[in-house]
Amino acid sequence: MCKQIRDQRPICHLRKLLGKFGCTVHPEVGWGDNSGNKEDLKSMNEKISRCFTQMFFYLALSLAITGCSPSYVMKAGLAELKILRSRRPIPEVILDTATPDKIRAKLLLVSGARKFASETLAMDVGTSYTTFTQLDRDTLALVLSASPKDKLEPKTWWFPIVGRFPYRGFFDEDEALAEQNKLKEEGFDTYLRPTSAFSTLGWFSDPILSTVLSQNEIGVVETVLHELSHNHLFVKSQINFNESFATFVGRTGTIEFFCKPPDFSPENVLCQQAQARLRDQKQFEAFFSRLIGDLQMIYQNDDFSYSEKIIQRSKLFDQSLKYFTEKVQPSLRAISYQNFRTIPINNATLLAQMRYHTRLAEFDDLMEEQGSLRATIAYIKRNLDSEKDAFSLLGKETSIEIDE
Repeated sequence: MCKQIRDQRPICHLRKLLGKFGCTVHPEVGWGDNSGNKEDLKSMNEKISRCFTQMFFYLALSLAITGCSPSYVMKAGLAELKILRSRRPIPEVILDTATPDKIRAKLLLVSGARKFASETLAMDVGTSYTTFTQLDRDTLALVLSASPKDKLEPKTWWFPIVGRFPYRGFFDEDEALAEQNKLKEEGFDTYLRPTSAFSTLGWFSDPILSTVLSQNEIGVVETVLHELSHNHLFVKSQINFNESFATFVGRTGTIEFFCKPPDFSPENVLCQQAQARLRDQKQFEAFFSRLIGDLQMIYQNDDFSYSEKIIQRSKLFDQSLKYFTEKVQPSLRAISYQNFRTIPINNATLLAQMRYHTRLAEFDDLMEEQGSLRATIAYIKRNLDSEKDAFSLLGKETSIEIDE
């Protein structure tokens, strides 16, 4: 068709490209001529505008996941597009007789958690998590982070729209390992981990992924609330705040979800498990905060050379693992932090933990002042100034953040 009318070839090719992004433009309506009525032209232009926004966001999101290599952008963009184009409405999946009972039960939980976020917590959830995508693998992607060995400072990558990120994602394991080895050769600590979920920050209708449903009920609800928090509130280039805020909403909201009528109660097992998970988190955070404080003292000691700092931190890591194994781990009731001792400790792994656990106790204090989780979320949203350190809402600035 694109060969038939020479002057229309660019428009025809544009239609084909838009079509690959799930957008259609009626061929009866021209572009830049007088064919079609004004309403048709207006409709077409609005559609083109939406589709171009969608295409550019896919590119930006791809950059955020893979870096600026064009080949990586294409691979990531196609992978993400495949995920979004494979969505099925959750009610349809629930009613499908071929759907396993476990999947059906967890999808009902997803819908319940989404409704809770929207109605009880008054968060802007958009249309995210109204659909489901079955992946053909156990992991969505691999996330790589890095840091110098002698300071708690994340290596960052800058991306359009979303700003700086202290990690880089890969859909291809070989590419992730190659980049990790490259950073190691450059002298960085590295951490490569799997991830089961993602958020487009409310730009599109994110599906719940099959990788998320591999978690238990507590993990599924906490993940949904965590990711929907990003839809509701995201501060450019302040990743520690964004993730810690989402952790606070996810873990606190999960307890409220499972422990309050009419659907659940304080006596049910899931409520008790959610509370146990929160107690574990707070106990781990106390241990972790002490470790970070001791490590900062080593790195900030000007009397130590680079090699002496590495020796001293190695001793501290050994002591901390011993303390965790003997004092902390035996008292943990859930399994969330049991794997801490199995992950090699270095600056990259510690910063990854800090990203999700910065000043959480102060979020709790703010909630006590505000009276409820809903009121706390509204207070933060209302008073947030994107030009300032978002943690200033909690008091004195003490967090490690990322400069633009």
